[in-house]
Amino acid sequence: MTGYLVSDNRKVTTHRFMEMKQKGEKISMLTSYDYTMAGIIDRAGIDAILVGDSASNVMAGNATTLPMTVDNMIYHARSVTRAVQRALVVCDMPFGSYQVNAAEGVANAIRIMKESGCDALKMEGGEEILDTVKRILDAGIPVMAHLGLTPQSINKFGTYAVRAKEQAEADKLMRDAQLLDEVGCFGITLEKVPAKLAAEVTKMVKCPTIGIGAGNGTDGQVLVSADMLGMSQGFSPRFLRRYADLNAIITEAVGHYVEDVKNSDFPNENESY
Repeated sequence: MTGYLVSDNRKVTTHRFMEMKQKGEKISMLTSYDYTMAGIIDRAGIDAILVGDSASNVMAGNATTLPMTVDNMIYHARSVTRAVQRALVVCDMPFGSYQVNAAEGVANAIRIMKESGCDALKMEGGEEILDTVKRILDAGIPVMAHLGLTPQSINKFGTYAVRAKEQAEADKLMRDAQLLDEVGCFGITLEKVPAKLAAEVTKMVKCPTIGIGAGNGTDGQVLVSADMLGMSQGFSPRFLRRYADLNAIITEAVGHYVEDVKNSDFPNENESY
């Protein structure tokens, strides 16, 4: 089945990411954490699926992404990869799985790849994790970097506000992006940074950039599926565009089901054996 506005059904790979940047073709990316949603998104023609540690918020109801474990991420990534045929599946390395030392980071990266079947990993941070990134790349594992607002460092930042507005932080982000690009990352996620800065980084690096709250000058965009589908409530950042109101649709459907059960209208004779 050909997805909406997608005529190329080849499996999306990290090499295809680079091709898309070179051709000026924008890259579409959404999160997914389960088999059913991943299958729907994949069939719709999405280029990449991020199995994000945002599952901590969306699926488990935690306030931050910090509680996610390697086992948690493997469970969600395995569920997604079983459903996906075309999209590139990228799995977040959770907090604590690569910050201790490079050896532990490589071991966890190998385990996630082996047990989940995902195509690549995503890691938050710049120069401070560069050695670990290099070691993981040397092990043959593709890495997407993540700069700007890095939710795993929320306790350090103390806020989810836009990052790199000050020149010193912007300069560091540029340096980090260049280092991560040079070492071989196949992509860089830029989260909640000024649009002008994101556009400058995009022009500077060879690898594609994926923005979230980073303007339209990046090579692609990513959103949390539950947010853009209108399933989540009380979360309306400036960068979020809601493409549906599934919260209202699901609430109405469940309400009708409850009413039919209470009135003994479900199941009817044709729905019984």
